[in-house]
Amino acid sequence: MNDEFYEILHRRRDVRGEFTGEPIEDAALTRVLEAAHAAPSVGLSQPWDFVLVRDRGTREAFAEHVRAERDVFAATLAGERADTFSRIKIEGIRESTLGVVVTYDAGRGAPAVLGRHAIADAGLYSVCLAIQNLWLAATAEGLGVGWVSFYREPFLAGLLGIPAGIRPVAWLCVGPVTQLAEVPDLERHGWRSRAPLAEAVHHERFTPRSEGPA
Repeated sequence: MNDEFYEILHRRRDVRGEFTGEPIEDAALTRVLEAAHAAPSVGLSQPWDFVLVRDRGTREAFAEHVRAERDVFAATLAGERADTFSRIKIEGIRESTLGVVVTYDAGRGAPAVLGRHAIADAGLYSVCLAIQNLWLAATAEGLGVGWVSFYREPFLAGLLGIPAGIRPVAWLCVGPVTQLAEVPDLERHGWRSRAPLAEAVHHERFTPRSEGPA
């Protein structure tokens, strides 16, 4: 058993407030991107691209967009849920060293993408595998990664000049960190708790989860 791999896997965190802004060594960044590019993909289509964003103006514009979308979500909450969310930092766009925007090109390898004829989203799943590879490699390099999800795809596409038909799947904040938290932020703030593995494992047929007593 490779203990080091499992240690990295469990140490990985979605980083928000621990970025230092220090530079990333070019060789380390290359290794992280190579790991992402080595991910499995449906029909070997490799439908991803990686846009490296360092420009302060671009990052500021995106951060303001994310702030506005945070406000939109916050307006849907009330009571204790609203109080809990108000204490949660949702991004590290300004504080991280750079943004890595991962995109999905459904036309890559088309029209005959082997293995995608019955599952249209298989290409999108491939991009998520590349993101996971990037995340684990970054963790192994001592870097933090934070996935920003409070944005509208058309806005980010316009901001970065992403052509029509190509989807921005993730803005990843990447950079050195002071530490990786032992407990995920959302769990630490009381937003949600991790479910045990036993609740997610089924044998032979899917068994609906018990919602507990009414």
